[in-house]
Amino acid sequence: MSGPVIAFPDVERVVVDSLKNRPELTGVTVDNKPPAGFDGTQKAVLVSRVGGAWLDDQFLDRPLVDLEVYGPDKTTAHGIALAARSLVLQLGGTAAGTGTVTDVAEADGPRWLPDFNRPAASRYISTVRLTLRLS
Repeated sequence: MSGPVIAFPDVERVVVDSLKNRPELTGVTVDNKPPAGFDGTQKAVLVSRVGGAWLDDQFLDRPLVDLEVYGPDKTTAHGIALAARSLVLQLGGTAAGTGTVTDVAEADGPRWLPDFNRPAASRYISTVRLTLRLS
């Protein structure tokens, strides 16, 4: 027996669209994929869903989302990471396709993690857990 088809929102796009035009991130590329020619020294926040689970009985999606933050040097990347961190924690109440973000919880705050595929890169990574109530 099958149930109704669930229309899951694209949580990466929800985060990207919520952050990309914020004045705190002016001059920073915010997307779910690196821009053309990306070598890790550009100012960027790359958003990726990295896990999470559907809670059927509560009609909740609880994705884990990574923010990979890059900059031309460690100090700049850290500043961007702190700005992105603050902004993503404010996503509660954001419309998300067929649902709404009802909670945001930091699973792992910004941590320095060199990008071995891009030796010149300065990178911080953080992980948040969003809770989306679907309608």
